[in-house]
Amino acid sequence: MPLLAVRNLTKTFAERVLFEGLSFEVSEGDRIGFVGVNGCGKSTLFHIITGEESRDSGDIYLGSDTIIGSVAQNVPSGSISLYDYTLEVFSEVQAVEKELEQINDSLIKKGADKKLINRQSYLNEQFNMLDGLTYKNRTAAMLTGLGFSPEEQKRSISSFSGGQRNKAQLARLLLSNANLLLLDEPTNHLDIGAVEWLENFLSAYKGSFIVISHDRYFLDRVTNKTMELKDGRLYNSKCNYSGHIELRSTAKELERRHYMRTKKEIKRIESIVEQQRRWGQEHNFITAASKQKQADKLKATLVKPENESASVHFNFTAKETGGNDVIVGRKLSKSFDGKQIFSNVDLLIKKGEKVFLLGDNGCGKTTLLNILSGRMRPSSGSYYLGSHIECAYYEQTISMMDPEHTVLEEAWDKYYTVMTRAEICNALAAFLFRGEDVEKPVAKLSGGEAARLQLLKMMLTRANLLLLDEPTNHLDIASREALENALENYDGTMLVVTHDRYLINRLADRVLHMTKDGLKEYIGGYEDYLKARAENAEEKAAHKPSESQNAVDYRERKEHQSALNRAKGRVSRIEKAIAEAEQSLENLNNELALPHIASDYKKAAELSKKGDEIKENIDDLYLEWGEAEEELEELEQPEDEE
Repeated sequence: MPLLAVRNLTKTFAERVLFEGLSFEVSEGDRIGFVGVNGCGKSTLFHIITGEESRDSGDIYLGSDTIIGSVAQNVPSGSISLYDYTLEVFSEVQAVEKELEQINDSLIKKGADKKLINRQSYLNEQFNMLDGLTYKNRTAAMLTGLGFSPEEQKRSISSFSGGQRNKAQLARLLLSNANLLLLDEPTNHLDIGAVEWLENFLSAYKGSFIVISHDRYFLDRVTNKTMELKDGRLYNSKCNYSGHIELRSTAKELERRHYMRTKKEIKRIESIVEQQRRWGQEHNFITAASKQKQADKLKATLVKPENESASVHFNFTAKETGGNDVIVGRKLSKSFDGKQIFSNVDLLIKKGEKVFLLGDNGCGKTTLLNILSGRMRPSSGSYYLGSHIECAYYEQTISMMDPEHTVLEEAWDKYYTVMTRAEICNALAAFLFRGEDVEKPVAKLSGGEAARLQLLKMMLTRANLLLLDEPTNHLDIASREALENALENYDGTMLVVTHDRYLINRLADRVLHMTKDGLKEYIGGYEDYLKARAENAEEKAAHKPSESQNAVDYRERKEHQSALNRAKGRVSRIEKAIAEAEQSLENLNNELALPHIASDYKKAAELSKKGDEIKENIDDLYLEWGEAEEELEELEQPEDEE
């Protein structure tokens, strides 16, 4: 029996149908990524499964041994320490431990007592079975992995921000004895180190889980199945997110082609019906009726392809180029209340560079952006922006927006002298603020809506320097991809703080890793950053081999990578050529099936000959593809297997 089975679930809010007839199962070993645009009903589904919300119809079945774990809606508060709050998940083992202590005290005071000794023996077995010897160390390790220092673990839970308290709830959830976890955006409020720790934890987790996330890198690393909720329908794939997208793309194209072919066939049959009726003989009416039935059957099976979701249209352009040196910083430092956040930050960012700033939470990344944007002064050191550099700053919170403004007022506030209301409304529509949405107060915007409004305001500045602090937080995957496309084509300069590794891999020219003692530079994207750090660690562990050997190894790696890239490119080009040839063959066969072609012997012969040539070409391409695949497999083979 599956851990969870959902059958024909329906949920509506007012007149809006979130989902209808939704069905799926979760079995042991399933690691399911749950994706969909913001507001499509993913969190609502979780709340229905846990009983926090009602359903309109449908059934939910739990296996006899299923224990569901999820994060509560209410963020905890109070004077209890973070560590003790997290330990509460082990209430059963704590109760056993407390009773054992009481029995030990009684035995010391009263001496041997057979009844107490028997009880003590039973409780010791229970204590060991519940991993009583390790639960405190596991709790401390869990909190450390999620980014809480030993000092922070002693602080009261009420002293933390909402995001930090959500992390504490995540720690309790991961430590629970649940065998089916419902994880709703678990990487929110985590820095990259903590996200990587969570990935490793989930990879080793022996239970099953469903995780809602917009972090594509995270989903690819921890999931083996994907569910996508779109327009009230659920699409399932037995693969991670990237594999799911490829399958969905293929399925949508096949669905579209089938729909168009069926419509074409219906039109062809109905033209025959019309023709037969015009001829007006009895046998013509019989033929027409028969053909009409055939057309009606096809209409009954006709399923319109899914609509493409509305998407944001970002377009960042700089109104002027500015100088070559965009940001120059020397020996920057910052302290708060005598506590130093960072020091010795030297910074040089050139025109057109896309630079990403990484580091642990609390190391001062946001503080540095605030200094460079002029919102905060450094404790020491100096910086300047280059000639004709205009800076636009995107922050994580909405403090830069007036909560009393409507969406329209907030967007139009600085541009009413140069843009008409209609122009601003068109810009808002491109960012999915349409109709009554433009009159919505800023204070009532969701996280995703606030993010889109801030990005729109930034786009309208046409600044040539963007300082971005976690720009993809609160954005769904479709909006993230739209933003990535815009930033990739942006002709200005960027300095970005983010834990979105997919974004870093796609856009970064350089990565700067920030510590309290300054910055360290890595060329390339996130994977390059990881490789460089791993190589540095290996070099230190191996007592640093000779420089000449390093140069040889580096050259060999570069040559091997170049050969690998060429081989991948060759395979990709051949696959594209095969797809195009097969499409041409399909089009030609469809043409041959047309009545006026089939009856034209000369034309049919010409097309048949052309089809044979295409088939021969396809056979040659497949032979070439096999050779290319063989070459690629050899290059991808690990060195110790060669």
